[in-house]
Amino acid sequence: MTEYILRFIAGGVIVSAFAILGDMLRPKSFGGLLGAAPSVALATLSIAVVQHGAQYAAAESWTMIYGAAALACYSLAVCHLLMRFRFAALPATTVAFVVWLAVAFALLAGFGGAA
Repeated sequence: MTEYILRFIAGGVIVSAFAILGDMLRPKSFGGLLGAAPSVALATLSIAVVQHGAQYAAAESWTMIYGAAALACYSLAVCHLLMRFRFAALPATTVAFVVWLAVAFALLAGFGGAA
């Protein structure tokens, strides 16, 4: 229960800090970009360092990097399926989900990490 409370407080503080930073930048859409995944990742990593140590947080950060690279590949695949091949949204995202899983698990298997 304590972990959830800590995660809630740290996540809220970090999301608010990134929202303030995003509000100061132009265009305003940076606020949404900065307030989402990076702030949640920082909150999760800070809690992981406190509870499990730096080694665990390092392994967790590498899996986040692999997931981000896989998400980039997924996004590219969805764009190509929608724009080039004129797929509907549901089939395009479903097919591209396979790309996301393949890239994520290939990176995890190739470079190591804890799954």
